[in-house]
Amino acid sequence: MAGTVLYQDHAMKQITFAPRNHLLTNANTWTPDSQWLVFDVRPSGASFTGETIERVNIHTGEVEVIYRASQGAHVGVVTVHPKSDKYVFIHGPENPDETWHYDFHHRRGVIAKGGKVSNLDAMDITAPYTPGALRGGSHVHVFSPDGERVSFTYNDHVMHQLDSALDLRNVGVAAPFGPVNVQKQHPREYSGSHWCVLVSKTTPTPQPGSDEINRAYEEGWVGNHALAFIGDTLSPKGEKVPELFIVELPQDEAGWKAAGDAPLSGTETTLPAPPRGVVQRRLTFTHHRAYPGLVNVPRHWVRCNPQ
Repeated sequence: MAGTVLYQDHAMKQITFAPRNHLLTNANTWTPDSQWLVFDVRPSGASFTGETIERVNIHTGEVEVIYRASQGAHVGVVTVHPKSDKYVFIHGPENPDETWHYDFHHRRGVIAKGGKVSNLDAMDITAPYTPGALRGGSHVHVFSPDGERVSFTYNDHVMHQLDSALDLRNVGVAAPFGPVNVQKQHPREYSGSHWCVLVSKTTPTPQPGSDEINRAYEEGWVGNHALAFIGDTLSPKGEKVPELFIVELPQDEAGWKAAGDAPLSGTETTLPAPPRGVVQRRLTFTHHRAYPGLVNVPRHWVRCNPQ
């Protein structure tokens, strides 16, 4: 929409007027002082061509540019830290070309604070892969309620190159135990400020009627140490049935960095794996219903009562 609309004192008040889109992310768009709303300027949610991250004062209408992309990159989907003047958002590749341009598996999270910007997640696509780094694209970054961790959804460059059908959407977390430094053996690799891992587990061929999923998405924080998300199961007849899952997260740095049965950083033929003991648990069981599954059209994200 061209203008952002706010309901105040039971009345609707328009606060932006520029002849362009102003897109709000699905959560955490208020600054901690409740004076500003943050937004991006993509022409639509399906077009990742915005160049700025901005905020508007809800009282004065003043608009400030938080970050402006350069070198042909684009940005969007911004959320705010719950306690400080810090912003996290998607950043597309600089100097995009035919072989490397914005895509689900070619994007990263960045944090802007005090006029400075840093990569949230590192990326290493050269085997052997770096623990704590990702291998592709993170998306829709949301701070935990205490501001210590950041959740995101994820797609994987390595698996996409192997077989796009193996590049399954997953849920991950950036934990404050970096930096993660990558040797940069590929020109598109980069280091990051946070230790990043996947916390969901997917398989391209779920067993019908089981708890296995081939897609994890639209996550939401449950307190500071758990995430709920939607996972696509298969019914006994092999039909897609979205169900609700929850995963409890490690409590300390050692837990975040402890590998389980598979490498945190993945292999040349497998996705990165969750830390030891991080196991998703199914919360809803609707396969038997006449109309099974969670509604996911229109698109929505899981929410937990903060109390």
